[in-house]
Amino acid sequence: MVRAVLLCPGQGAQKVGMGRDLAERFPAARETFAAVDDALGIPLSQLMWDGPEEDLTRTQNAQPAILAHTCAVLAAVGDHLQPAVALGHSLGEYSAWVGAGALSAVDAARLVRRRGELMAEAGERRAGAMAAVLLLDPGEVERACRAASVEGEVAVPANLNSPEQTVISGDPGAVARAGELCRAQGAKRVVPLKVSGAFHSPLMAPARDGLDRALAAVAFATPRVPVVANATAAPVTDPAEAVRLLGEQLVAPVRWVESVRRAAADHPGLPFVEAGPGAVLTGLLKKIVPEAQGLTLGTADEVERFLQS
Repeated sequence: MVRAVLLCPGQGAQKVGMGRDLAERFPAARETFAAVDDALGIPLSQLMWDGPEEDLTRTQNAQPAILAHTCAVLAAVGDHLQPAVALGHSLGEYSAWVGAGALSAVDAARLVRRRGELMAEAGERRAGAMAAVLLLDPGEVERACRAASVEGEVAVPANLNSPEQTVISGDPGAVARAGELCRAQGAKRVVPLKVSGAFHSPLMAPARDGLDRALAAVAFATPRVPVVANATAAPVTDPAEAVRLLGEQLVAPVRWVESVRRAAADHPGLPFVEAGPGAVLTGLLKKIVPEAQGLTLGTADEVERFLQS
């Protein structure tokens, strides 16, 4: 049994073939994928394994696919992994509530599928943009966003991913202006992101009511361990507070640096285990808490090694 901080990845970690090896080698993972397919009424696992990539990357598909992968890993490792606290990046916060024992995998899959649909619809109604700003102080990025938010357009810091990376989000014109101001202040690069909307910004407000209704229809249990909320960077154990903050998260910045530092401070010395596709959060961990030990559990080989150790 390994006691650890559980990390759950967010959108962008999807790729064709994800999770196939888990389903082939672990019955519990295979059952999780089948249960999610049944809950959503679509062959999501087939899309995950065979593509096409264009369909997999659609927000309403990518979000439940990443969650399903994380939940399959958690099912495969079972009690061998004992989270002391859980946190997830954006949609990964839903996976974290599954890992904390407050939410079932199928309920979480339905929620993030609906969340993805609502976010895509908001993006269609009002086009948005996002860009990653590299190697500029987050305070400077915030000031650039405020200065760029003029003439009814808005840009905001959306993902505070590491001391070296802040993602900005908002109207395309405002994001472009904020990017130029960041470059002028010394940012090494400003990289536009391929997204279907301005996530974690006020432009997602039209999706909030629909998400709040979906959240209210699902039963959240009291978690076994706290979940550090994206919107506040504070641990949460109250189900009603969890529901409120998951709704707020849609339009609020992902306070990832603060969240990781809080988990590390509350649980000194524990390893961080990233469950799900990719290793993005483990990479960010090294920039946020360099002394922390990070471990990825995404492939069948990684899960096998973890169980054997």
